[in-house]
Amino acid sequence: MRMLAAGIAMLAAAMAIPAASAQTRDGPAIVGYGKTFPTDGAQTRPDAKLRYRVLFNITKAAPSPDKLNPSLEKVARFVNLLAIDGVKPSPGDIVAIVHGPATPSILQNAAYGRKAGGKPNPNLELLTKLKAAGVTVAVCDQALHGQGFQSEDVVQEVRIDVSALTTLATLQLKGWALIPD
Repeated sequence: MRMLAAGIAMLAAAMAIPAASAQTRDGPAIVGYGKTFPTDGAQTRPDAKLRYRVLFNITKAAPSPDKLNPSLEKVARFVNLLAIDGVKPSPGDIVAIVHGPATPSILQNAAYGRKAGGKPNPNLELLTKLKAAGVTVAVCDQALHGQGFQSEDVVQEVRIDVSALTTLATLQLKGWALIPD
């Protein structure tokens, strides 16, 4: 019976998740956003010898107007994961093109509030931190106008591109890796 109890105890200990692996950590590049998990022992890691030119296609809206856009947060996580391994892309090498239902994510509070029942845009601080980290966030002008917004409704941290279609095609033809939404 004692052996059975000892075996059960060993099995329970083996199945327990170590505290460190269950915890997220703040990123070294974009603190407060794009949380990561410790990845000790992971086989494929960012390579400091590579030039990471990456294009994020951001089309999904947040689950509710008071929540961060999860796709923008994914961009922050990517930057943080690179930084953990000492990889710092050059400014402009990471581009996020926002369009479709995600378009309101890049609006100033007044315009966002018109679309979101008076709520402030929860993405503003993240957009500022992404720009500070060298990420270019762009919005599709076609989506912007198609949804009834104007250029002056866009926060200053965001670049306005002619269209997501042309940005996606142009950057991929120039060698950017696409990460779809």
